[in-house]
Amino acid sequence: FSFKMHHRFSEPVKKWWPEKGSVDYYAALVDRDRIVRGRGLITFSDGNSTFRISSLGFLHYTTVSLGTPGKKFLVALDTGSDLFWVPCDCSKCAPDFELNIYNPKGSSTSKKVTCNNSLCRNRCLGTSNCPYMVSYVSADTSTSGILIEDVLHLMTEDQVVDAAITFGCGQVQTGSFLDVAAPNGLFGLGMEKVSVPSILSRKGLIADSFSMCFGRDGIGRISFGDKGSPDQEETPFNLNPMYNISVIQIRLGTSIDTDFSALFDSGTSFTYLVDPAYTRLSESFNLQAQDRRDPRIPFEYCYDMSPGANTSMIPSMSLTMKSGSPFLVYDPIIVISTRAELVYCLAVVKSPDFNIIGQNFMSGYRIVFDREKFVLGWKKFNCSDVEDSNSFPLRPQNSPPAVAVGPGDYTPEA
Repeated sequence: FSFKMHHRFSEPVKKWWPEKGSVDYYAALVDRDRIVRGRGLITFSDGNSTFRISSLGFLHYTTVSLGTPGKKFLVALDTGSDLFWVPCDCSKCAPDFELNIYNPKGSSTSKKVTCNNSLCRNRCLGTSNCPYMVSYVSADTSTSGILIEDVLHLMTEDQVVDAAITFGCGQVQTGSFLDVAAPNGLFGLGMEKVSVPSILSRKGLIADSFSMCFGRDGIGRISFGDKGSPDQEETPFNLNPMYNISVIQIRLGTSIDTDFSALFDSGTSFTYLVDPAYTRLSESFNLQAQDRRDPRIPFEYCYDMSPGANTSMIPSMSLTMKSGSPFLVYDPIIVISTRAELVYCLAVVKSPDFNIIGQNFMSGYRIVFDREKFVLGWKKFNCSDVEDSNSFPLRPQNSPPAVAVGPGDYTPEA
């Protein structure tokens, strides 16, 4: 017997998919296989798989279910900000996307957060609705609205966990949120107490740690409560409210001694460096590149790919962290296809003010954000594999509970 095989993006298969641009279409991209396999971790109700979607800003997305009855949202995962928000009662949201809009009146478990709630920081008065506004590093990119409490549907290997969390009812979006980045919401994973990992650990549901795996094929995983494995590399976080680490050396054929701090930010597609690190790195790359330079925006160091070019000709890159541990960069370039040729670029952008290690440098790793030990961990990993880890089990409950975005500042409006 023989059977014809089709790739899931092939034309015969794509015609069976949901309408392109709908939440079901993007959810179908995410391989929702629910792998947790006895590790005592918490994942979203649709599983822990994530997917890098180039048409939506090269960010990693996953599907979450929110409210009662549950409604699905395709959210970008962002370690550089804290607040989880979804489009809600929109007066200005992303156009041209057939994605879900949250309606507080449509969920029987929805509650508006008042000004006297601790997450509102007492910046408004009494029992009024608590407003919020978050501004991001991308030009004129922000979200604003009111804070809401509702249930986020999670799961372990053998049980459903409906956790009451606080999130933003995003009524007005600006900048990148009206174009390609996070049109259906952003899932902040930062350290502040309003973030979902902080809420889950404070409720005793998980250890105060989580991991994100960034597959080189664009498919990854996120697992709450994951503390990684004993053989992973680690470096300490700096005293900063975000996942900030220090780099002491860059190796690109030759060693470049340096000393700078950088934010590990899954909400930024590519890596941003300030001078002198940017200039020293890019000029070293340029000296070793063997093809004709062809500058493209936003990447300054791009090259026409010669007919015989292959990845082995591209200089290898690694970072040395403050702990002394090496961090090999598997994908320092991006290949751009034009009508006539292929162009490859060093996917690092010059930054005027701060350094960001973006998603492209995290590719090929399981990255562990251990907020209890206050360390960043990493290990080369195939995201389709599952292994035992040094994770804490689910903590018991007395009863079940009801393009580049970049870092953002959460501030309830006065």
